[in-house]
Amino acid sequence: MVDLKDYAPFTGLLIFGNIENLILASQGAVAHVDPIILSVLSLIAVVIWLLLGTYGTRVAIKYADYIEIFGGVAIIVLGFQSMLEAMGF
Repeated sequence: MVDLKDYAPFTGLLIFGNIENLILASQGAVAHVDPIILSVLSLIAVVIWLLLGTYGTRVAIKYADYIEIFGGVAIIVLGFQSMLEAMGF
């Protein structure tokens, strides 16, 4: 059984990753993507990340600090990219 303490090093990524998912979903809505397709693709992505996170945590726990830094940078870059696209740049 997996203890929730195993996920503690990844808490920041979980929170900001979910925020990033909301930003990307709103971008799809603004771009007039079919909501059904957007919903299905979002659910598929969430399930894949859930499986990767559940099974990958056991392997990646020793690299948690590096993963959190890399994931944080990726989230920031994607956030800036979506803001620039929303402003028309």
